Amino acid sequence: MKKILWQVAVFVMVLVLSTSVFTACNSSETEEEKVSTIEVTDMIGRTVTLDGIPQKIVSLAPSNTEILFSLGLGDKIVGVSEFCDYPAAAKEKPNVGGYSTADVEKIVATEPDVIFVTNIHVDEILPALEQLGQTVIVIDPRNLDQVLDSFTLIGKVTGTSAKAAQIVKDLSARIEKITDKTAGLAAGDRPRVFYVIWHEPLMTVGGDTRINELIEKAGGTNIFADTAGYPTIDLETLVEANPQVIIAGTGMGEGADAPFTFARTESRLADSEARASNRVFEVNTDLVGRPTERMIDGFEQMAKMIHPELFD
Repeated sequence: MKKILWQVAVFVMVLVLSTSVFTACNSSETEEEKVSTIEVTDMIGRTVTLDGIPQKIVSLAPSNTEILFSLGLGDKIVGVSEFCDYPAAAKEKPNVGGYSTADVEKIVATEPDVIFVTNIHVDEILPALEQLGQTVIVIDPRNLDQVLDSFTLIGKVTGTSAKAAQIVKDLSARIEKITDKTAGLAAGDRPRVFYVIWHEPLMTVGGDTRINELIEKAGGTNIFADTAGYPTIDLETLVEANPQVIIAGTGMGEGADAPFTFARTESRLADSEARASNRVFEVNTDLVGRPTERMIDGFEQMAKMIHPELFD
């Protein structure tokens, strides 16, 4: 149980913190030929200057690692956290510590040109690395627009702006394909949605989270949107709220299907509209939790769960 709760805690921390190959390669080479120094503003407002395109990169967050691979930069990654598990090649990279407990000595030993971190590293890991003369960039997307911005920022830093721009264009088109159908829905046509992070204790998502945004853009109403972060709630409160759709996040280590099992079998939810209409679903936590390309996969799945009549 302690291990499961730790996995849940890590997931919550991640949330809080939440063209062709040929053309891309040619664009990257062109950028590298032209760029001598790079100056960017990271996602917490810090101005960071790099001496040219980085050749050795460390990523301390699973989401950053995924983005780097999406941009075709897998060969330049020299260190990742133990939670960087996608794509499969990420697990073969040198491990430089945990997500919130990165090993500064191991990181420095890789001699990186740049280190991508997230909000959870700002208080301790970031200052420690800067004191050792390391170049660090914080990627901290709080909403869907900023998820797209993170591709643009990492693309600028790594000389892959053309590839990043194409990814952003493609993802934006996929998002608009959904929001074009849901943006005009009346309040009465937006089902009450309950998202289950975990069941013991019962945890959900508040109105300031990326998952809440996905629910709303998919045409639903998060029944706990008036809360913040990832609150623990009483089952009685949930029963009274009577959700019309229940979506359970699954896939986190041991007990991966436990939230979904809870949603389907909890006796006190038997009379809810969601259970009565057989509208209890599961979605892989990594899809909706990690701010990467795969978040749009999760978004598309949620849209079909909430409005099957709109999305075949």
